[in-house]
Amino acid sequence: MAQRIIDKAFYDAICHFEESDESKEYYYKIMNTKTGKVNSQGEEETVRDQILRVYARLFCEDIGAEPDSKAGPDEVEATADRLYIGSVGYDPDHWYRMRYHFPVIDEDNYDRFAALVIADLNAGPLREAIIKNGDMLVVGEVDPLHMTRERRMNQKVTVIDF
Repeated sequence: MAQRIIDKAFYDAICHFEESDESKEYYYKIMNTKTGKVNSQGEEETVRDQILRVYARLFCEDIGAEPDSKAGPDEVEATADRLYIGSVGYDPDHWYRMRYHFPVIDEDNYDRFAALVIADLNAGPLREAIIKNGDMLVVGEVDPLHMTRERRMNQKVTVIDF
């Protein structure tokens, strides 16, 4: 992945996307940057393509994503509620989506949510928390919103470690 441009400035631009035009411009500039890699259709990939491919690989395999495919709006929306910081729990301290104020994930912002997760793992506070505090990104089971509290607390989880 384009490690050199998935940095703190990119993470900050995503976090402040709604607040400033400069953040939006920087976000789109990075997402549309060509990586130099060519996909199977012979087209040069962008950072957006790579982020969506990494997101699919990390979070979408068990919901039927094809190997080496990119996550789309449906895949990101279906997996966003499965991401927790540190431990499973539906509060702002643990539920990733709630912590970063993404009440709706749709065609307009699915790639921004995926970019936020990948940037956070690479250069955001989550990376710092992993290194300093031993926190982690935890992926729970499919459809945790419809689980009972007991089932949610006992669900199978996977730790994402960078």
